[in-house]
Amino acid sequence: MDALKIISESSLKKETPEFNVGDTVRVSVRIQEGDKSRIQAFEGTVIARKHGGINETFTVRRVAHGCGCERVFPLHSPVVEKVDVIRRGKVRRAKLYYIRDRVGKAAKTKDALR
Repeated sequence: MDALKIISESSLKKETPEFNVGDTVRVSVRIQEGDKSRIQAFEGTVIARKHGGINETFTVRRVAHGCGCERVFPLHSPVVEKVDVIRRGKVRRAKLYYIRDRVGKAAKTKDALR
């Protein structure tokens, strides 16, 4: 059991970004194409954070060309290069799944005064 704890602690990222549900973030993801790799940005609103520790994930939602697109990112994955907070959001729930049913301005979150 101690060996698993040591392995999981060594796999954790040293600096995790500070963001919460409702924030608009830009996630830089490393994409492998053949023998080359590049960094692609995925920008949207964080609608969920799940689990904790090594298994922590967060879900980012954006609307592209009128179609909703969601992606789940493992927080401590080496594929996730960095997470930049674009805008802080003020929400009162831990999961924002209700945004999936909203369209236009109703799908926005308020700005937080932090």
